Amino acid sequence: MTGSDTQSAPGPIPLKHYLALFLLAAIWSSSFMVIKVAVVTVPPLTMTAARLTLAALLLGAVLAIKGEALPRSPRIWLTSILLGLFGNAIPFTLISWGEQEIPSSLASILMAVMPLATVLLAHFFSEGERATRHGLIGIFIGFGGIVILVGPSALKGLGSDLTHQMAVSGGALSYAIATILAKNMPPAPLLGRAVAVMICASAIMVPAAFLVDDPLRLTPSTSALWSTLYLGTLPTAIATLIYFRLIGLRGAGFFAYINYLIPIMGVIWGAVFLSETITTPALMALATILVGLFIANYRPRRKSNDSS
Repeated sequence: MTGSDTQSAPGPIPLKHYLALFLLAAIWSSSFMVIKVAVVTVPPLTMTAARLTLAALLLGAVLAIKGEALPRSPRIWLTSILLGLFGNAIPFTLISWGEQEIPSSLASILMAVMPLATVLLAHFFSEGERATRHGLIGIFIGFGGIVILVGPSALKGLGSDLTHQMAVSGGALSYAIATILAKNMPPAPLLGRAVAVMICASAIMVPAAFLVDDPLRLTPSTSALWSTLYLGTLPTAIATLIYFRLIGLRGAGFFAYINYLIPIMGVIWGAVFLSETITTPALMALATILVGLFIANYRPRRKSNDSS
């Protein structure tokens, strides 16, 4: 994940921008379903290393074709290391590990923790972004949805499912930390910044994969290989380019609506393609989280004072 220094363009929002938002939500939400397929025969560390390396190569090729250069500032590279860790390496690994035991649909719902956690973290660590009363109420409601999702198992100790659910939630929290880091990243061309982050993330994960998994001895299935290829190409590399283009045109305010779409689409992907059962508590949790997210991001319109 990386940040943006752009502002929303004025005037009516074109239909193609809405379509781009839905396309990006569909791509990102599909990753939960594809991870579920891949982790059967590819361990989380190896899969994360593979998708990040592939994304770094693809984005690096785009950078070279466009004739742009990598950033040179040491501060940008230091931030890129942190973003590679918290925005890619940690969450990709935790989510993949979590999906070894829980359905992809539940993983996508748990990812709705990210924007709620971002509001909370920004209140303490981002100047000028203190949470409003609506924001705090929304956070409490949203995390109430997580309690509904976890259910009675939370009262029985840290069982397998709960541990894996918390791992996915940890991935969402890691994304939130990355968002705060990205807001404080020194300005640089977005594509060069993205490549720098992918390089750093790959440099972290490739040694970790060889140390823990010994990937050269693995025998992944054909479906796992295709899934890993998909993850590195669409949700990681191409989606990043769509993200940069969209947020450059519309700004972060418009882009924030994707947080409502991803958990909903993730549930749909899991139900349609993996035949995952959507339970009543899961639907209640999804509705509660989305309500909390809406309240947390609610900004009442100020009435103009017209004098006559």
